[in-house]
Amino acid sequence: MSNESIPGGATPFPQPAEGETRSDDDTVTDAPFVRSHPRLQQLFPILTEAEISRVRRFGRVSRYPKGTMIYRVGERTPGMFVLLSGKIRAVARDGLGREQIIHTFTHRGEFTSDVNQFSNKPSFVDSCVIEDVEAVLVRPDDLSPLLIGEAELGEKIMRALILRRFVAMERVNGAVLVGAPGNPRLLALQNFLRRNTYPNVTLDAEQDADSVALLEGLTPHRDDFPLVVCPNGTVLRNPDEGQLASCLGLIPDFDPAHVYDVAIVGAGPAGLAAAVYAASEGLSVAVLDCRAPGGQAGASARIENFFGFPTGITGHALADRAFVQAQKFGAHIGIPCEVKALYCDKQPPVVELTNGHRITARTVVIATGAEYRRPVVEDLERFEGRGVYYWATPIEAKLCRKEPVLLIGGGNSAGQAVVFLASHAEHVHMFIRGAKLEDSMSHYLIERVLALPNVTVHTRVELTALEGTERLERVHYRGAGGIEGNMTIHHLFVFIGADPNTSWLNTCGISLDNHGFVRTGIDLPDANMLSISLQTSVEGVFAIGDVRSGSTKRVASAVGEGAGVVAQIQGFLSRVY
Repeated sequence: MSNESIPGGATPFPQPAEGETRSDDDTVTDAPFVRSHPRLQQLFPILTEAEISRVRRFGRVSRYPKGTMIYRVGERTPGMFVLLSGKIRAVARDGLGREQIIHTFTHRGEFTSDVNQFSNKPSFVDSCVIEDVEAVLVRPDDLSPLLIGEAELGEKIMRALILRRFVAMERVNGAVLVGAPGNPRLLALQNFLRRNTYPNVTLDAEQDADSVALLEGLTPHRDDFPLVVCPNGTVLRNPDEGQLASCLGLIPDFDPAHVYDVAIVGAGPAGLAAAVYAASEGLSVAVLDCRAPGGQAGASARIENFFGFPTGITGHALADRAFVQAQKFGAHIGIPCEVKALYCDKQPPVVELTNGHRITARTVVIATGAEYRRPVVEDLERFEGRGVYYWATPIEAKLCRKEPVLLIGGGNSAGQAVVFLASHAEHVHMFIRGAKLEDSMSHYLIERVLALPNVTVHTRVELTALEGTERLERVHYRGAGGIEGNMTIHHLFVFIGADPNTSWLNTCGISLDNHGFVRTGIDLPDANMLSISLQTSVEGVFAIGDVRSGSTKRVASAVGEGAGVVAQIQGFLSRVY
């Protein structure tokens, strides 16, 4: 992979340098970004005079002349601006130089920014002063105290910031991906951006006119795909997720001298719950995850038995809400940040990242969940991303639209995926090794699956071989009584459970059970009745969620353990520090 700028014909619109100005009549495409949005008043609310006065306690009044760029694409923002007078225009710009007017702030009491403000990540919009502005500037470190200290006002601001990011995901280009539909690397990058809620658009390398024009200037080789054009115009050739995150400015900075109260490794439901409750109790919290918020649950098409959501909620939506909530209380979240090792031979423990950086914390919470289990089938890896998938999101659903698909697995995750895929695929074949779904799936999901007219459940069947050249073309299987069979299929979804993600704990000597899950509390070899239920064999190191031996593999129980571990952390800190 290499970095470069877009060649001649696709140069982005010129951006003023620091101190320069930009006139109001710059040419932009006035796309109807939110003009007819049904929640327009919530997207861009206007604060009352009383609310503006309450905001002033957390910020300072600043003035900016016409032409000042207060936000720049790809650069960290100075904070949230609450307009007192003047006009500010927000314009989204993608890597090809195409621009969209997002909104022009003209009313006293309107405020800028979106949820990125919590993590101080780069802006995906340019914001220019088009009439001299006076505004209250609330810096990123002061935003959380504002939202917490002013509950009703905080709710209005929070709702707007969240909505703006989700509307941007629907209507803003942001990062531009170029590749052939179905390219496995392209799918991985699309999923990474979607789960991290970063606006993006994908161009077909062979069909899209903008793509063809871009490629003429870049003359890429086959191995260069997918291409990514970051909003600042930088071109990445076949990047991995870490390289893409770096280009977009998503990787946070950690102060190596700072000692956190707790470092949480894993941002699934358990880890995010621990972050929310620990940060809300005033503890300094670092959360680390190598991919995206939500873990495996974040890829669930719909969770219908989670307490408090009678109509269900997607795993993505649940993870995003928890992610923002943790940041609201001040948790420092690093995604993507892959953990390489844990060193706990002395206090406080040290978490080492794969990039060599180290994070020190008085306590550590292991919430790394599990990794997707792979069936023992020859050539499986060759077809991963080329017809074999381990999650079912709208990206995969689009690929298999009106085609038959095969899903193997009989748990709740498999059931949720079948229900989701059935609304897109021509037919869904479901292979389970057991005699009936009741052995591993919740009753409500069984009823839903069996009621679908385009779903066939095949019992006592196991996959034996895969066949294809560039992509998956056919699967072979063995049925009851050893009968061999095969099926023409181009899309195989694997939901056969998961194995614990604990290999990074080898440097710490933490006790694991025979299956590799972390032992805690009374499950430890030398446990007694006074053992701390979620503490591992190493004092000050705790384990929660799916990675913990004996845990109930449900989202609600993971969240419960995330909340419960905070009291045990506080108890440890009060004894030792």
